[in-house]
Amino acid sequence: MEFPEEVLAHIFSYLSVKERESASAVCTRWSQSMSHPRVWRYTEIRCETGEQEDPALQHFSSLLPLVRHLKITVSSLSDPANRSAALSVLRMATSGPLRTLTLSCSGGVPLFYSGHDLEEGLEAALTASPEHVGGAFLSHLDLRGVPFTLSQSLVRVLARQSPNLRSLLVNNQTLVCKVEPEAVVEVLGLCPLLNTLGLFYTSLSQKVVDELLLPQRCPLLAMELYCERFAKYIPPLEDSVWAGLKHRHPGLKVSLILDHTLPMDHFSSVLQPSVPLQHLELLTFTDLVQQTHLVTQSYSHALETIILQTTSSPELDSALRSLAAACSLLREVHCYCVVSCDVIRAFKDGCPRLWRYTLKTRKEPHPWRCTVIK
Repeated sequence: MEFPEEVLAHIFSYLSVKERESASAVCTRWSQSMSHPRVWRYTEIRCETGEQEDPALQHFSSLLPLVRHLKITVSSLSDPANRSAALSVLRMATSGPLRTLTLSCSGGVPLFYSGHDLEEGLEAALTASPEHVGGAFLSHLDLRGVPFTLSQSLVRVLARQSPNLRSLLVNNQTLVCKVEPEAVVEVLGLCPLLNTLGLFYTSLSQKVVDELLLPQRCPLLAMELYCERFAKYIPPLEDSVWAGLKHRHPGLKVSLILDHTLPMDHFSSVLQPSVPLQHLELLTFTDLVQQTHLVTQSYSHALETIILQTTSSPELDSALRSLAAACSLLREVHCYCVVSCDVIRAFKDGCPRLWRYTLKTRKEPHPWRCTVIK
């Protein structure tokens, strides 16, 4: 029995690029089916061999323009060959109408590595020309996995080259943010279809909010904000500002990460009651009893995920039980300190949508594994 080409293409689409190369050598029919567009529509490529010209990538170089949704992971940034291979893949993929792009890195980051070569290569790949499509069709760009500080000029260039962007995520949690509010205002003007934004909290301002409130803007659906130590130097968005955003964009859902470098006395100024908060991470490694009560009071109607890195105490157990009783929409709760059995029971009983949690009654070896409710 022979499978139709469409079925073979669907099966091959689940293989890695190296596995696709091996499969194409099995027989002529499999080799021919490998050029079906469905094989390449969703493709993830890992640049980890230490070879600038990976044999598998070279074998399929003519098919990379068929990719519509691409994820590139660069392993070991210290190896220039891996970085060069990633840029080569990017250039070939953007010669076709690429729709989504995720760029991430794994492994250690070389000391004093600035990422200039990857930034310049990304700019060049997304720049359109008569022979090169570039980023004209790009609707989703995710740079959260990039471990170096993104330049303001890069973000501006990306917006100019990809005016059809609907999702832009540059909240990559580096030590410093260079994307100022003026650049965000420019991005919003260049990309009128943007409905999902991932930023550092320091990239926000009243001018950014004013741009988001314009009547001609499309609905804003999601906003991810990373708050670190430099957020203490800027005026926080007041509750009335969040209320206005929520009124203008009723479908807006916000994700907040408050890093341990942000002083605790600034948490309450960030956690305004009118924030339509869906996902919250409080990564402090210190006492969070007061903040847990604040979350219970302000976000019980919308919160779906909460992650706490804190210290154990009877007061925390009590605060968590109150949180479980109030936040019926919670789907995930992860608390990285020891809690009582009553806390686990409270979340199971009070949160009918809960499907995954990390709640431990005793210390375990790192990393702690979460429990999935079947």
